[in-house]
Amino acid sequence: MLQFSILNSQFLHSFFFTPKPLYLLLLLSTPVSIHDKTFEPLLHEEQIRHRVKEVAARINAELADVCPLFVAVLNGSFMFAADLLRDITIPCEISFVRLESYSGMQSTGEVKGVIGLTQNIEGRTVVIIEDIVDTGKTIDALINTLQAHAPAAIHVATAFMKPGVYNLSHEVRYVAAEIGDEFVVGYGLDYNQQGRNLKHLYVLQS
Repeated sequence: MLQFSILNSQFLHSFFFTPKPLYLLLLLSTPVSIHDKTFEPLLHEEQIRHRVKEVAARINAELADVCPLFVAVLNGSFMFAADLLRDITIPCEISFVRLESYSGMQSTGEVKGVIGLTQNIEGRTVVIIEDIVDTGKTIDALINTLQAHAPAAIHVATAFMKPGVYNLSHEVRYVAAEIGDEFVVGYGLDYNQQGRNLKHLYVLQS
């Protein structure tokens, strides 16, 4: 009995405290219910963090000489912005703006306003931090607004992108993960203002 107990303890320690394949991590992540919808795991937090680190490494290498100004779009980008900036090692600044294009589960396709940009961006290299880029209408409106202030360059960094529905010409230079044209929540993304705090990315259950 003692030997069984020791072996059982060793198994439990090995299961919970050793690295696991990502497919197993997703299996261990259970679906979540938000309002009237159920969402199932799509990307585990470890997958997301690994890809965010890769984006940060590219930015560190490519923008080391320009002291970029990061412009994070609230509310959705707060998790991505925090994780990304932890891994940015070059001199930089960050500002926050807010705009709105989503209502429930559908994009309205309209930006109702841009609030919060107080820095002078003339001659600066700006990196917009977005939670997700889908059709591109939101990012297009923000880029057009920023271009009126004569920055030296504008780049886009996004946690997630839906390349299958993106139909604009602006380059989305830094993409952590590409996903399909599905409704997702978690890692800053919401469904009717809930779900932003979830550490994994979840997709609407079909």
